[in-house]
Amino acid sequence: MSDRTILVWFRNDLRLHDNEILSEALRKADKVLPVYVFDPYYFTTDANGTQKTGSFRARFLVESVTNLRENLQKHGAELVVRTGDPAEVLTQLAEEYHVSEVYHHREVAPEETSVSEKVEAALWKMKLNLKHFIGHTMYHKEDLPFPIKDIPDSFVAFKKKVERDSSVRQSIATPGEIHTPEIIDAGTIPTLEELGVPAPIDDSRATNQFKGGETEGLHRLEQFFANQQNCGQKGGKNATAVSSCLSPWLALGCLSPRQVYWEVVKHRSSLPNSDALMLELLWRDYFRFMFKKHGQKYFRAQGFNNEAPTAATNQDELFAQWKAGETGVPYIDAAMHELNATGFISNYSRQAVAAYLTKELEVDWTKGALYFEEKLIDYSPASNWGNWAFVAGVGNDTKSNRYFNAAKPVNQLDSKSDFITTWLPVSA
Repeated sequence: MSDRTILVWFRNDLRLHDNEILSEALRKADKVLPVYVFDPYYFTTDANGTQKTGSFRARFLVESVTNLRENLQKHGAELVVRTGDPAEVLTQLAEEYHVSEVYHHREVAPEETSVSEKVEAALWKMKLNLKHFIGHTMYHKEDLPFPIKDIPDSFVAFKKKVERDSSVRQSIATPGEIHTPEIIDAGTIPTLEELGVPAPIDDSRATNQFKGGETEGLHRLEQFFANQQNCGQKGGKNATAVSSCLSPWLALGCLSPRQVYWEVVKHRSSLPNSDALMLELLWRDYFRFMFKKHGQKYFRAQGFNNEAPTAATNQDELFAQWKAGETGVPYIDAAMHELNATGFISNYSRQAVAAYLTKELEVDWTKGALYFEEKLIDYSPASNWGNWAFVAGVGNDTKSNRYFNAAKPVNQLDSKSDFITTWLPVSA
């Protein structure tokens, strides 16, 4: 009797710890075939020169896939890497390695789910099953106190019911030895140049350095708790305002949200801002479940409203000024310069620049969301588009502002600070 082989299709779950598809494949099969596919679609540039995936995120992704391969090799396995249409690549590999089934984590945004549907249809022609798993949220969908179609649109109601009636599952252990079929051609990980993405230029002013991969993500998680404990012990006034900066690793699944949750629980007594971090994770879950429930509505200019917000007649000109950090508002311009130079800004800055673009400049909010999609190193469809719709006032919940921590009006933003001095160019 021949060995049973399951192909594990890695996407935004680039880790070995708490990875249900890998764990289940190892339990059900004699051998697993770990695969990552670089889809050229995500590295395209449109007629306006806007990249689908900007330089900083592309580099972070390449580093993360490289680290996944290294970690698999430590467990006696290998990562097969290909560039191409996932439907074509996966069917070819399934045939070549006599695969019995393909496992993957289900996504929620329309572009990503359409890729899954194409793969599923192609495999079905081969009489092979694409098995879907849910593994991107802190709370598992099956453990929610309501079906997806009945999830409260109000974040406040969602938070109250989930925290009262659900619990977070324990993380799945990192596997031991992983057996793969004999792999003749593992494939090379493409360079940024091969992907058609220019190499990012690192800015010396950046306070955060983001290196992709599970190894670095787990290290940063450990470091976060050590630093927070020190802040708390010193009693510094900013101890509770420090961002975790874990979002890039969460976005690509180098870090499991459940792993972060249980680490917060473990360190809660010595962590000054544990509730704030839990809230961030819950917002992340909320937007993913909202995308599962409402899908395409998040990409319309009118969102959940009957019509789109009023747009300025010269919005293209205003949008260009906003992108370049040339609005004349010091805080907004400094934040945009930091975003363009690093691919990362704080949550507060994101809300401030989004509110300014939509409320003050009256520019179509979807332009801003698309710009963030290109620039952000931690871009995740549900969080990005959900947050932008919320700020623009076209989201599915308009009553949770006390939890959303909306940015200050423009006349209350700092006009002088170390942040502004650092990032705002001195005018001639």
